[in-house]
Amino acid sequence: MKELCDLKVQINGEHNFFLSQNVLCSFSGKLRKILKEENIIINTEGTVIRFMDFPGSIEGFELISRFCYNNGRIDINPSNICFLHCGAIFLEMEEEITPFNLLKQTENFLDGILYLTWHDLLISLKSSESFAMADSSGLLQKLLSSLIYKISVNSDLSSPSSSSSPEVSLFRCSFSKRSIEAIKPCLSTEWWFQDLLVFAPKTIEKMVKALGAYGCNNKSFILTKFLLNYLKSANQRGHGSKWDHGGLADTAVYGVLMIGRNAFNYRGLFWVLRLVSRLGLSKDCREKLERLIGSMLDKAELDDLLVSGHDEGVYDVKLVMRLVRFFVIEEEDGGSLMRMKKVGRLMDKYLREISPDQRLKASKFLGVAESLPDSARDCYDGVYRALEIFIQTHPNLSFEDRKRLCRCLNYEKLTLETCKDLAKNPTIPPDVAVQALASQQPTLQAETNMVNDLNKANSKAVLYITESKCEEFITRFL
Repeated sequence: MKELCDLKVQINGEHNFFLSQNVLCSFSGKLRKILKEENIIINTEGTVIRFMDFPGSIEGFELISRFCYNNGRIDINPSNICFLHCGAIFLEMEEEITPFNLLKQTENFLDGILYLTWHDLLISLKSSESFAMADSSGLLQKLLSSLIYKISVNSDLSSPSSSSSPEVSLFRCSFSKRSIEAIKPCLSTEWWFQDLLVFAPKTIEKMVKALGAYGCNNKSFILTKFLLNYLKSANQRGHGSKWDHGGLADTAVYGVLMIGRNAFNYRGLFWVLRLVSRLGLSKDCREKLERLIGSMLDKAELDDLLVSGHDEGVYDVKLVMRLVRFFVIEEEDGGSLMRMKKVGRLMDKYLREISPDQRLKASKFLGVAESLPDSARDCYDGVYRALEIFIQTHPNLSFEDRKRLCRCLNYEKLTLETCKDLAKNPTIPPDVAVQALASQQPTLQAETNMVNDLNKANSKAVLYITESKCEEFITRFL
Protein backbone atom coordinates (compact mmCIF):
# COMPACT_ATOMS: atom_id res chain seq x y z
CA MET A 1 0.00 0.00 0.00
CA LYS A 2 2.92 2.27 0.82
CA GLU A 3 4.27 1.88 -2.71
CA LEU A 4 0.92 2.92 -4.18
CA CYS A 5 0.79 6.15 -2.14
CA ASP A 6 4.36 7.40 -2.32
CA LEU A 7 3.44 10.93 -3.44
CA LYS A 8 1.82 13.65 -1.35
CA VAL A 9 0.34 16.51 -3.38
CA GLN A 10 -0.83 19.60 -1.50
CA ILE A 11 -3.29 21.74 -3.48
CA ASN A 12 -3.43 25.49 -2.84
CA GLY A 13 -2.61 24.91 0.83
CA GLU A 14 -6.09 23.49 1.38
CA HIS A 15 -5.98 19.73 0.90
CA ASN A 16 -3.53 16.83 0.64
CA PHE A 17 -3.76 14.00 -1.87
CA PHE A 18 -1.82 10.75 -1.30
CA LEU A 19 -1.21 9.17 -4.68
CA SER A 20 1.08 6.93 -6.70
CA GLN A 21 3.97 8.59 -8.49
CA ASN A 22 3.89 6.02 -11.27
CA VAL A 23 0.19 6.50 -11.97
CA LEU A 24 0.35 10.31 -12.20
CA CYS A 25 3.68 10.45 -14.00
CA SER A 26 2.27 8.17 -16.70
CA PHE A 27 0.21 11.15 -17.86
CA SER A 28 1.88 14.32 -16.49
CA GLY A 29 5.02 15.76 -18.01
CA LYS A 30 5.21 18.43 -15.33
CA LEU A 31 5.22 15.90 -12.47
CA ARG A 32 7.98 13.96 -14.20
CA LYS A 33 10.14 17.09 -14.35
CA ILE A 34 9.46 18.01 -10.72
CA LEU A 35 10.28 14.53 -9.41
CA LYS A 36 13.62 14.59 -11.23
CA GLU A 37 14.70 17.72 -9.35
CA GLU A 38 17.24 17.22 -6.58
CA ASN A 39 15.60 19.66 -4.15
CA ILE A 40 12.30 17.79 -4.01
CA ILE A 41 10.93 17.44 -0.47
CA ILE A 42 10.96 13.88 0.90
CA ASN A 43 9.71 12.96 4.38
CA THR A 44 8.22 9.96 6.18
CA GLU A 45 5.06 10.34 4.13
CA GLY A 46 7.00 10.12 0.87
CA THR A 47 7.67 12.76 -1.75
CA VAL A 48 5.80 16.07 -1.22
CA ILE A 49 4.77 18.44 -4.01
CA ARG A 50 2.91 21.68 -3.40
CA PHE A 51 0.81 23.45 -6.03
CA MET A 52 -0.40 26.87 -4.85
CA ASP A 53 -2.12 27.91 -8.07
CA PHE A 54 -3.72 24.75 -9.39
CA PRO A 55 -6.66 25.56 -11.71
CA GLY A 56 -9.95 24.46 -10.21
CA SER A 57 -8.29 23.93 -6.84
CA ILE A 58 -9.24 20.69 -5.03
CA GLU A 59 -12.09 19.78 -7.36
CA GLY A 60 -9.91 20.23 -10.41
CA PHE A 61 -7.07 18.07 -9.10
CA GLU A 62 -9.48 15.37 -7.98
CA LEU A 63 -10.85 15.11 -11.54
CA ILE A 64 -7.31 14.86 -12.92
CA SER A 65 -6.50 12.11 -10.42
CA ARG A 66 -9.57 10.14 -11.46
CA PHE A 67 -8.50 10.40 -15.09
CA CYS A 68 -5.06 9.03 -14.24
CA TYR A 69 -6.35 6.20 -12.04
CA ASN A 70 -8.93 5.26 -14.66
CA ASN A 71 -6.17 4.58 -17.18
CA GLY A 72 -6.73 7.82 -19.14
CA ARG A 73 -10.51 7.71 -19.38
CA ILE A 74 -13.07 10.16 -18.01
CA ASP A 75 -16.45 11.48 -19.04
CA ILE A 76 -15.88 14.98 -20.39
CA ASN A 77 -18.97 17.19 -20.18
CA PRO A 78 -19.89 20.90 -20.08
CA SER A 79 -19.57 20.97 -16.29
CA ASN A 80 -16.00 19.69 -16.11
CA ILE A 81 -14.43 20.69 -19.43
CA CYS A 82 -12.81 23.81 -17.95
CA PHE A 83 -11.42 21.89 -14.97
CA LEU A 84 -9.99 19.15 -17.16
CA HIS A 85 -8.66 21.35 -19.96
CA CYS A 86 -6.92 23.85 -17.68
CA GLY A 87 -5.64 21.05 -15.43
CA ALA A 88 -4.25 19.20 -18.44
CA ILE A 89 -2.40 22.33 -19.58
CA PHE A 90 -1.05 22.97 -16.08
CA LEU A 91 0.26 19.41 -15.66
CA GLU A 92 1.46 19.17 -19.29
CA MET A 93 -0.66 16.13 -20.05
CA GLU A 94 0.29 15.99 -23.72
CA GLU A 95 0.51 13.23 -26.32
CA GLU A 96 4.31 13.21 -26.07
CA ILE A 97 3.79 11.64 -22.64
CA THR A 98 1.13 9.15 -23.66
CA PRO A 99 -1.09 8.77 -26.74
CA PHE A 100 -4.53 10.37 -26.61
CA ASN A 101 -3.67 12.09 -23.35
CA LEU A 102 -6.11 14.35 -21.48
CA LEU A 103 -5.19 17.55 -23.32
CA LYS A 104 -5.95 15.92 -26.66
CA GLN A 105 -9.28 14.64 -25.36
CA THR A 106 -10.37 18.05 -24.09
CA GLU A 107 -9.32 19.69 -27.35
CA ASN A 108 -11.45 17.20 -29.27
CA PHE A 109 -14.39 18.06 -27.04
CA LEU A 110 -13.88 21.77 -27.64
CA ASP A 111 -13.75 21.22 -31.40
CA GLY A 112 -17.42 20.27 -31.17
CA ILE A 113 -18.40 23.12 -28.90
CA LEU A 114 -20.78 24.60 -31.46
CA TYR A 115 -22.96 21.53 -31.03
CA LEU A 116 -23.50 22.18 -27.32
CA THR A 117 -26.97 23.29 -26.31
CA TRP A 118 -27.41 26.88 -25.16
CA HIS A 119 -27.84 25.71 -21.58
CA ASP A 120 -24.69 23.56 -21.64
CA LEU A 121 -22.68 26.36 -23.20
CA LEU A 122 -23.71 28.71 -20.40
CA ILE A 123 -22.62 26.12 -17.82
CA SER A 124 -19.18 25.81 -19.42
CA LEU A 125 -18.75 29.55 -19.76
CA LYS A 126 -19.77 30.19 -16.15
CA SER A 127 -17.31 27.60 -14.83
CA SER A 128 -14.50 29.15 -16.91
CA GLU A 129 -14.72 32.36 -14.86
CA SER A 130 -12.87 30.58 -12.03
CA PHE A 131 -9.79 29.96 -14.18
CA ALA A 132 -7.25 32.58 -15.15
CA MET A 133 -5.83 29.93 -17.48
CA ALA A 134 -9.14 29.75 -19.34
CA ASP A 135 -8.31 33.10 -20.88
CA SER A 136 -4.60 32.58 -21.56
CA SER A 137 -5.20 29.12 -23.04
CA GLY A 138 -7.79 30.35 -25.52
CA LEU A 139 -10.58 28.33 -23.91
CA LEU A 140 -12.60 31.40 -22.99
CA GLN A 141 -12.33 32.75 -26.52
CA LYS A 142 -13.69 29.49 -27.94
CA LEU A 143 -16.63 29.54 -25.55
CA LEU A 144 -17.42 33.17 -26.29
CA SER A 145 -17.19 32.62 -30.04
CA SER A 146 -19.71 29.81 -29.76
CA LEU A 147 -21.95 31.97 -27.58
CA ILE A 148 -21.87 34.84 -30.06
CA TYR A 149 -22.58 32.46 -32.93
CA LYS A 150 -25.64 31.02 -31.19
CA ILE A 151 -26.96 34.50 -30.40
CA SER A 152 -26.54 35.63 -33.98
CA VAL A 153 -28.16 32.62 -35.65
CA ASN A 154 -31.04 32.49 -33.16
CA SER A 155 -31.71 36.21 -32.90
CA ASP A 156 -35.04 35.85 -34.66
CA LEU A 157 -36.18 32.80 -32.69
CA SER A 158 -37.92 32.47 -29.36
CA SER A 159 -35.72 31.84 -26.36
CA PRO A 160 -34.18 28.36 -26.13
CA SER A 161 -34.13 28.80 -22.37
CA SER A 162 -37.31 28.88 -20.37
CA SER A 163 -35.74 31.37 -17.99
CA SER A 164 -35.06 33.87 -20.74
CA SER A 165 -37.36 36.79 -21.39
CA PRO A 166 -36.55 40.30 -22.58
CA GLU A 167 -37.10 42.91 -19.91
CA VAL A 168 -39.34 45.12 -22.00
CA SER A 169 -40.56 47.22 -19.09
CA LEU A 170 -37.07 48.63 -18.55
CA PHE A 171 -36.97 50.13 -21.99
CA ARG A 172 -40.54 51.39 -21.99
CA CYS A 173 -39.46 54.03 -19.51
CA SER A 174 -36.20 54.67 -21.29
CA PHE A 175 -37.15 54.98 -24.92
CA SER A 176 -39.51 57.22 -26.79
CA LYS A 177 -42.94 55.94 -27.81
CA ARG A 178 -42.05 55.97 -31.48
CA SER A 179 -38.91 53.91 -31.01
CA ILE A 180 -40.69 51.37 -28.82
CA GLU A 181 -43.18 50.72 -31.61
CA ALA A 182 -40.30 50.23 -34.02
CA ILE A 183 -38.61 47.78 -31.67
CA LYS A 184 -41.61 45.54 -31.02
CA PRO A 185 -41.19 43.22 -34.03
CA CYS A 186 -37.56 42.57 -32.98
CA LEU A 187 -38.13 41.74 -29.33
CA SER A 188 -37.17 38.11 -30.03
CA THR A 189 -33.61 39.32 -30.56
CA GLU A 190 -33.43 39.96 -26.82
CA TRP A 191 -34.10 36.39 -25.66
CA TRP A 192 -30.50 36.03 -24.41
CA PHE A 193 -30.44 39.14 -22.20
CA GLN A 194 -31.61 37.49 -18.99
CA ASP A 195 -29.32 34.45 -19.25
CA LEU A 196 -26.17 36.56 -19.48
CA LEU A 197 -26.87 38.57 -16.33
CA VAL A 198 -25.12 35.91 -14.20
CA PHE A 199 -21.71 36.49 -15.76
CA ALA A 200 -18.93 38.61 -14.32
CA PRO A 201 -18.25 41.99 -15.95
CA LYS A 202 -14.88 40.76 -17.26
CA THR A 203 -16.62 37.97 -19.18
CA ILE A 204 -19.15 40.38 -20.70
CA GLU A 205 -16.32 42.77 -21.50
CA LYS A 206 -14.46 40.05 -23.40
CA MET A 207 -17.64 39.15 -25.28
CA VAL A 208 -18.12 42.75 -26.36
CA LYS A 209 -14.47 42.97 -27.42
CA ALA A 210 -14.88 39.77 -29.42
CA LEU A 211 -17.72 41.50 -31.25
CA GLY A 212 -15.42 44.43 -32.02
CA ALA A 213 -17.88 46.72 -30.29
CA TYR A 214 -15.99 47.76 -27.16
CA GLY A 215 -15.84 51.41 -26.13
CA CYS A 216 -16.30 53.93 -28.92
CA ASN A 217 -16.69 51.08 -31.44
CA ASN A 218 -20.16 50.27 -30.16
CA LYS A 219 -22.59 50.94 -33.00
CA SER A 220 -25.17 48.32 -32.04
CA PHE A 221 -28.62 49.24 -30.77
CA ILE A 222 -29.31 45.73 -29.43
CA LEU A 223 -25.93 45.50 -27.69
CA THR A 224 -26.53 48.88 -26.07
CA LYS A 225 -29.89 47.70 -24.76
CA PHE A 226 -28.30 44.55 -23.39
CA LEU A 227 -25.52 46.47 -21.65
CA LEU A 228 -28.00 48.83 -20.02
CA ASN A 229 -30.01 45.82 -18.89
CA TYR A 230 -26.86 44.14 -17.55
CA LEU A 231 -25.67 47.27 -15.74
CA LYS A 232 -29.10 47.81 -14.22
CA SER A 233 -29.04 44.27 -12.84
CA ALA A 234 -25.46 44.66 -11.58
CA ASN A 235 -26.36 47.88 -9.81
CA GLN A 236 -29.36 46.27 -8.12
CA ARG A 237 -27.33 43.28 -6.95
CA GLY A 238 -24.43 45.46 -5.83
CA HIS A 239 -21.89 42.83 -6.93
CA GLY A 240 -18.24 43.80 -7.24
CA SER A 241 -16.59 47.18 -7.33
CA LYS A 242 -18.14 49.87 -9.48
CA TRP A 243 -14.82 50.12 -11.33
CA ASP A 244 -15.30 46.54 -12.57
CA HIS A 245 -18.13 47.87 -14.73
CA GLY A 246 -16.45 51.06 -15.95
CA GLY A 247 -15.56 49.76 -19.41
CA LEU A 248 -19.07 48.39 -19.96
CA ALA A 249 -20.60 51.66 -18.76
CA ASP A 250 -18.49 53.59 -21.27
CA THR A 251 -19.45 51.18 -24.05
CA ALA A 252 -23.14 51.54 -23.24
CA VAL A 253 -22.85 55.33 -23.28
CA TYR A 254 -21.15 55.33 -26.68
CA GLY A 255 -24.09 53.31 -27.96
CA VAL A 256 -26.53 55.79 -26.45
CA LEU A 257 -24.64 58.69 -28.01
CA MET A 258 -24.88 57.02 -31.40
CA ILE A 259 -28.64 56.45 -31.03
CA GLY A 260 -29.15 59.75 -29.23
CA ARG A 261 -32.42 61.56 -29.38
CA ASN A 262 -33.76 59.23 -32.08
CA ALA A 263 -34.45 56.43 -29.60
CA PHE A 264 -34.31 57.95 -26.12
CA ASN A 265 -36.64 60.50 -24.64
CA TYR A 266 -35.29 62.99 -22.11
CA ARG A 267 -36.29 60.96 -19.07
CA GLY A 268 -34.67 57.89 -20.61
CA LEU A 269 -31.37 59.72 -21.07
CA PHE A 270 -31.46 60.90 -17.47
CA TRP A 271 -32.11 57.32 -16.37
CA VAL A 272 -29.02 56.22 -18.29
CA LEU A 273 -26.94 58.97 -16.67
CA ARG A 274 -28.05 58.00 -13.17
CA LEU A 275 -27.33 54.34 -13.85
CA VAL A 276 -23.85 54.60 -15.36
CA SER A 277 -22.72 57.32 -12.94
CA ARG A 278 -22.79 54.71 -10.18
CA LEU A 279 -20.72 52.21 -12.18
CA GLY A 280 -17.36 53.81 -12.87
CA LEU A 281 -18.22 55.86 -15.96
CA SER A 282 -15.19 57.72 -17.31
CA LYS A 283 -15.05 61.50 -17.12
CA ASP A 284 -14.94 61.84 -20.90
CA CYS A 285 -18.03 59.68 -21.48
CA ARG A 286 -19.91 61.42 -18.71
CA GLU A 287 -19.25 64.81 -20.30
CA LYS A 288 -20.42 63.57 -23.71
CA LEU A 289 -23.64 62.17 -22.23
CA GLU A 290 -24.28 65.32 -20.21
CA ARG A 291 -23.72 67.40 -23.33
CA LEU A 292 -26.40 65.39 -25.15
CA ILE A 293 -28.81 65.71 -22.22
CA GLY A 294 -28.06 69.42 -21.87
CA SER A 295 -28.83 70.04 -25.54
CA MET A 296 -32.35 68.70 -24.88
CA LEU A 297 -32.92 70.57 -21.62
CA ASP A 298 -36.02 72.30 -22.95
CA LYS A 299 -37.75 68.90 -22.97
CA ALA A 300 -37.08 68.28 -19.28
CA GLU A 301 -39.55 68.41 -16.41
CA LEU A 302 -38.70 69.57 -12.91
CA ASP A 303 -38.70 65.99 -11.58
CA ASP A 304 -35.99 65.04 -14.07
CA LEU A 305 -33.58 67.52 -12.50
CA LEU A 306 -34.12 66.47 -8.90
CA VAL A 307 -31.10 64.17 -8.74
CA SER A 308 -29.76 63.31 -5.30
CA GLY A 309 -26.74 65.32 -4.25
CA HIS A 310 -25.64 62.69 -1.71
CA ASP A 311 -23.16 64.33 0.68
CA GLU A 312 -23.17 67.74 -0.99
CA GLY A 313 -26.83 68.56 -0.49
CA VAL A 314 -30.36 67.40 -1.17
CA TYR A 315 -29.92 67.81 -4.93
CA ASP A 316 -27.02 67.60 -7.37
CA VAL A 317 -26.92 71.29 -8.28
CA LYS A 318 -23.55 71.04 -10.01
CA LEU A 319 -25.01 68.59 -12.51
CA VAL A 320 -27.86 70.93 -13.40
CA MET A 321 -25.45 73.83 -13.80
CA ARG A 322 -23.41 71.76 -16.24
CA LEU A 323 -26.53 70.80 -18.20
CA VAL A 324 -27.60 74.44 -18.46
CA ARG A 325 -24.13 75.42 -19.62
CA PHE A 326 -24.25 72.81 -22.39
CA PHE A 327 -27.72 73.99 -23.39
CA VAL A 328 -26.59 77.62 -23.61
CA ILE A 329 -23.56 76.64 -25.70
CA GLU A 330 -25.85 74.70 -28.05
CA GLU A 331 -28.23 77.65 -28.39
CA GLU A 332 -25.60 80.36 -28.85
CA ASP A 333 -25.39 79.80 -32.59
CA GLY A 334 -28.83 80.81 -33.79
CA GLY A 335 -30.88 78.91 -31.24
CA SER A 336 -34.58 79.29 -30.58
CA LEU A 337 -35.62 82.03 -28.15
CA MET A 338 -38.72 79.99 -27.36
CA ARG A 339 -36.58 77.05 -26.20
CA MET A 340 -34.42 79.40 -24.13
CA LYS A 341 -37.45 80.89 -22.38
CA LYS A 342 -38.82 77.43 -21.69
CA VAL A 343 -35.60 76.53 -19.91
CA GLY A 344 -35.79 79.87 -18.08
CA ARG A 345 -39.19 78.91 -16.64
CA LEU A 346 -37.81 75.49 -15.72
CA MET A 347 -34.86 77.05 -13.88
CA ASP A 348 -37.20 79.32 -11.91
CA LYS A 349 -39.07 76.24 -10.69
CA TYR A 350 -35.79 74.50 -9.92
CA LEU A 351 -34.52 77.47 -7.92
CA ARG A 352 -37.63 77.47 -5.76
CA GLU A 353 -37.25 73.73 -5.20
CA ILE A 354 -33.61 73.86 -4.09
CA SER A 355 -33.80 77.13 -2.11
CA PRO A 356 -34.77 75.62 1.28
CA ASP A 357 -31.81 73.20 1.28
CA GLN A 358 -29.70 74.14 4.31
CA ARG A 359 -26.56 72.78 2.65
CA LEU A 360 -27.03 74.81 -0.52
CA LYS A 361 -24.33 77.48 -0.66
CA ALA A 362 -25.00 81.00 -1.85
CA SER A 363 -22.48 80.54 -4.65
CA LYS A 364 -24.43 77.57 -6.03
CA PHE A 365 -27.76 79.38 -5.82
CA LEU A 366 -26.22 82.30 -7.64
CA GLY A 367 -24.63 79.96 -10.17
CA VAL A 368 -28.00 78.47 -11.12
CA ALA A 369 -29.76 81.84 -11.16
CA GLU A 370 -27.12 83.38 -13.44
CA SER A 371 -26.61 80.33 -15.66
CA LEU A 372 -28.95 81.60 -18.38
CA PRO A 373 -28.68 84.79 -20.44
CA ASP A 374 -31.04 87.65 -19.60
CA SER A 375 -33.11 86.91 -22.72
CA ALA A 376 -34.28 83.63 -21.18
CA ARG A 377 -36.65 85.51 -18.84
CA ASP A 378 -39.32 88.08 -19.60
CA CYS A 379 -39.92 88.45 -15.88
CA TYR A 380 -37.66 87.92 -12.87
CA ASP A 381 -40.42 87.51 -10.30
CA GLY A 382 -39.73 83.76 -10.11
CA VAL A 383 -36.06 84.34 -9.38
CA TYR A 384 -36.96 86.83 -6.65
CA ARG A 385 -39.41 84.42 -4.99
CA ALA A 386 -36.70 81.74 -4.92
CA LEU A 387 -34.19 84.26 -3.57
CA GLU A 388 -36.63 85.28 -0.86
CA ILE A 389 -37.01 81.65 0.24
CA PHE A 390 -33.25 81.12 0.20
CA ILE A 391 -32.55 84.16 2.39
CA GLN A 392 -35.32 83.23 4.83
CA THR A 393 -34.05 79.66 5.21
CA HIS A 394 -30.41 80.74 5.54
CA PRO A 395 -30.54 83.31 8.37
CA ASN A 396 -26.77 83.29 8.87
CA LEU A 397 -26.08 84.95 5.52
CA SER A 398 -23.96 88.06 5.89
CA PHE A 399 -25.01 91.47 4.57
CA GLU A 400 -22.43 91.12 1.80
CA ASP A 401 -23.80 87.70 0.81
CA ARG A 402 -27.36 89.00 0.63
CA LYS A 403 -26.26 91.94 -1.46
CA ARG A 404 -24.26 89.68 -3.76
CA LEU A 405 -27.22 87.35 -4.21
CA CYS A 406 -29.40 90.21 -5.41
CA ARG A 407 -27.19 90.72 -8.44
CA CYS A 408 -29.02 87.80 -10.12
CA LEU A 409 -32.11 90.04 -10.40
CA ASN A 410 -32.89 92.25 -13.36
CA TYR A 411 -34.85 94.96 -11.54
CA GLU A 412 -36.33 96.28 -14.77
CA LYS A 413 -37.97 92.90 -15.35
CA LEU A 414 -39.61 92.77 -11.94
CA THR A 415 -43.30 93.57 -11.72
CA LEU A 416 -44.36 96.55 -9.63
CA GLU A 417 -45.99 94.25 -7.12
CA THR A 418 -42.75 92.34 -6.65
CA CYS A 419 -40.81 95.60 -6.32
CA LYS A 420 -43.17 96.59 -3.55
CA ASP A 421 -42.49 93.31 -1.73
CA LEU A 422 -38.77 93.71 -2.25
CA ALA A 423 -38.78 97.24 -0.82
CA LYS A 424 -40.63 96.06 2.28
CA ASN A 425 -38.42 93.00 2.78
CA PRO A 426 -36.12 93.70 5.77
CA THR A 427 -33.63 91.05 4.63
CA ILE A 428 -32.92 92.88 1.36
CA PRO A 429 -30.12 95.48 1.65
CA PRO A 430 -31.58 99.04 1.46
CA ASP A 431 -29.41 100.14 -1.46
CA VAL A 432 -30.72 97.15 -3.46
CA ALA A 433 -34.29 98.19 -2.69
CA VAL A 434 -33.52 101.73 -3.90
CA GLN A 435 -32.06 100.40 -7.15
CA ALA A 436 -35.09 98.21 -7.71
CA LEU A 437 -37.51 101.09 -7.13
CA ALA A 438 -35.48 103.41 -9.33
CA SER A 439 -35.67 100.89 -12.15
CA GLN A 440 -39.46 101.21 -12.09
CA GLN A 441 -39.43 104.95 -12.83
CA PRO A 442 -39.87 104.43 -16.59
CA THR A 443 -42.99 102.40 -15.86
CA LEU A 444 -44.32 105.08 -13.54
CA GLN A 445 -43.51 107.76 -16.12
CA ALA A 446 -45.41 105.82 -18.75
CA GLU A 447 -48.44 105.68 -16.50
CA THR A 448 -48.19 109.43 -15.86
CA ASN A 449 -47.99 110.15 -19.58
CA MET A 450 -51.05 108.02 -20.12
CA VAL A 451 -52.93 110.09 -17.54
CA ASN A 452 -51.94 113.32 -19.28
CA ASP A 453 -53.04 112.00 -22.64
CA LEU A 454 -56.38 110.97 -21.25
CA ASN A 455 -56.85 114.37 -19.62
CA LYS A 456 -56.41 115.99 -22.98
CA ALA A 457 -59.10 113.73 -24.39
CA ASN A 458 -61.48 114.85 -21.61
CA SER A 459 -62.48 111.30 -20.82
CA LYS A 460 -63.67 111.79 -17.24
CA ALA A 461 -64.71 108.21 -16.56
CA VAL A 462 -61.43 106.84 -17.71
CA LEU A 463 -59.55 109.72 -16.07
CA TYR A 464 -61.00 108.83 -12.71
CA ILE A 465 -59.79 105.24 -12.99
CA THR A 466 -56.39 106.16 -14.36
CA GLU A 467 -55.70 108.84 -11.79
CA SER A 468 -56.64 106.40 -9.08
CA LYS A 469 -54.23 103.85 -10.49
CA CYS A 470 -51.48 106.43 -10.77
CA GLU A 471 -51.95 107.42 -7.16
CA GLU A 472 -51.65 103.77 -6.25
CA PHE A 473 -48.31 103.54 -8.05
CA ILE A 474 -47.03 106.69 -6.37
CA THR A 475 -48.08 105.37 -2.96
CA ARG A 476 -46.07 102.23 -3.57
CA PHE A 477 -42.90 104.18 -4.00
CA LEU A 478 -43.31 106.40 -0.96
